[in-house]
Amino acid sequence: MAKKNLGPITALVPLPATMVSCQKPDSKPNIITISWTGIVCSEPPMISISIRKNRYSYDIVKSTGEFVVNITNHKLIRATDLCGTYSGANYDKFEMAGLTPEKATKVRVPMIAECPINMECQVRTRIELGSHDIFIAEIVATHADESILTDGRFDIEKLDPLIYCTKAKQYWSGLSRNEGKYGFSVEKSK
Repeated sequence: MAKKNLGPITALVPLPATMVSCQKPDSKPNIITISWTGIVCSEPPMISISIRKNRYSYDIVKSTGEFVVNITNHKLIRATDLCGTYSGANYDKFEMAGLTPEKATKVRVPMIAECPINMECQVRTRIELGSHDIFIAEIVATHADESILTDGRFDIEKLDPLIYCTKAKQYWSGLSRNEGKYGFSVEKSK
């Protein structure tokens, strides 16, 4: 199969379409849409987010050291896109998107009540890269709607996660099929 060299681009697809909430003390909370996020450690549970230095949320996260990663689904596509299009410097995104700030349990940043999964995070380190800085944070609490759980575990079909394809600049809803469980390739057949 012939392949075309596209040069050094970001081609990791798909990515989660998350809404990250943040807030400075005595200020209104803000939301930034971020797809450049991922789990970086199991013990302790840690996550990374990358934010452009010129974004309004960058200084908030840098100065407070706290944020909440809110996992979205297809029901939140409009709010997710809106929060990634407008600047919190000029707009109250919770109000504009019709979202509800919900008190977190470990951080001073609100969760987004409508999101099916919320991860409260405390920054442990920041790495300057280029256009973005990466914030590596410990997940200090995770909340999930009971409606997306089956036997206490995330059920991807019920979650129907919203994903983003960077270069295509498109949102996609859900994942089409389960192809197997972890370790299936080495299990002995019965």
